[in-house]
Amino acid sequence: MAASVDLQQLQADLDLKCSFCLAYFSDPVRLTICSHNFCRSCITAYFKTKRGASCPLCRKGFELKDLWPNRELAVLVNLISREEKEKESERQEELELNRASDSQSSARRRDVEKEEEINEISKQLEMTEQTIHLLRKDLTKTKEYTSQIKSRITKDFCCMKEYVERQERNTLMFIEKQQQATQQKIEEVIDQLCAEVNKLTDIKAQMEKGLDNLPERDGYKGSPLTMDKITLDEEKIDVLTSAVEDLKKQLEMLLLEKYPGQFPPEQPPDLHQEARVCSLSSESRAENPGPGISSQFSQWADDVTFDLTRVYQRLVITAQNRKVMVSNHPSNYEPSPKRFCISQVMCSQSFSTGCHYWEVITKDSDGWAVGVAHEMIGRKDKLGRSEHSWCVEWVGPQKQLSAWHRGQETLLNREKPLKVGVFLELQKKSMSFYSITDKEMLLHTFEINTSNPLYPAFWLYNLERNGSLTISHTNRR
Repeated sequence: MAASVDLQQLQADLDLKCSFCLAYFSDPVRLTICSHNFCRSCITAYFKTKRGASCPLCRKGFELKDLWPNRELAVLVNLISREEKEKESERQEELELNRASDSQSSARRRDVEKEEEINEISKQLEMTEQTIHLLRKDLTKTKEYTSQIKSRITKDFCCMKEYVERQERNTLMFIEKQQQATQQKIEEVIDQLCAEVNKLTDIKAQMEKGLDNLPERDGYKGSPLTMDKITLDEEKIDVLTSAVEDLKKQLEMLLLEKYPGQFPPEQPPDLHQEARVCSLSSESRAENPGPGISSQFSQWADDVTFDLTRVYQRLVITAQNRKVMVSNHPSNYEPSPKRFCISQVMCSQSFSTGCHYWEVITKDSDGWAVGVAHEMIGRKDKLGRSEHSWCVEWVGPQKQLSAWHRGQETLLNREKPLKVGVFLELQKKSMSFYSITDKEMLLHTFEINTSNPLYPAFWLYNLERNGSLTISHTNRR
């Protein structure tokens, strides 16, 4: 009876009837595009009557090749059918028992029913074994298909690597040729001027000796200072540099946008990797997306990283949680009551005492805000627009830098910083923002009066463009 109750509950929870014939599924198949189930004969007949057929339940287009046998559903339908047959058999038995008076006849009926039940169980066993066999075949096919896909992807990535390496060689060769051509021009002019110097020196010497028969001056005429400056074709090189940077950004964003949240976050390097990183040349370190901090504030530098529970869905975190980028698709973050409803992100670290410093690379974004905020900042509160946050902000269309707190704006007559440093002096209750180039240039200082822990916080403007902010690596002196 317990098995019967389970099957009844299963029948109530699952829709085991075809939406076409309204009967229990017969040879059920599943549409791989949407996972809806139909009788094979029903959906095949439906497909033949349509041009460009779509799923009757969700309207997603499909082909006959998208039909996949649903063996598990077939087993369930058979179990339900068997249960109903058993119930019908029980009802018939009760009727027969009410009419029957001969105990011998009843015994014969029971034997017949037992034999029928044994036959039904035998059929069920045979069908179940067949289903197991088919599922194992499906598993083998899945493994083979996955192996083929992995092999194809590996081959595609090898081709892309070869292409990128070839383009790198061509680009470096082009720059080298530009440099050689410029160098040749400069050396030719230098040779001409050296010859002119020698000739002028001879003429000067002869004039000093009082000689009248002087050689004719047919060389360079005029002052060398009036010559046109010979330089590299910087416009061509800038175009190449911009193209390489665009390609790097597109490669970085493509898979993250198509499949947000499907790729594991980058992990910090182990001890052997750290040793290898420390031995890299200055050239390879310059290519790191988050260069180290090297300024007068480096003794107070803190290792801050973005918090995955406090980042907007349309922002992607990469590079050991140090880089935030705009994405064209929502990321698959886990639900969090702290997650921002606007394009902002906070760091995991907070500060309530002492001095603290960090730097943010801002050159790759047309609009941004860099600042700090209390933990109590609202999910919809923009930086600097409440009493719980402070920031400096650069907005692309206005092309102006300003400081914000409590919704009050202070215009700063400065160019767009390519890197911003933030220095907290909590004992002095002050916070300063700096533009970082070869030296630090003060942008603005806030007086802060709070006992609440402060978190680094950031805002990215214009979700229609792929801007990014990168936190520099800590490099204490």
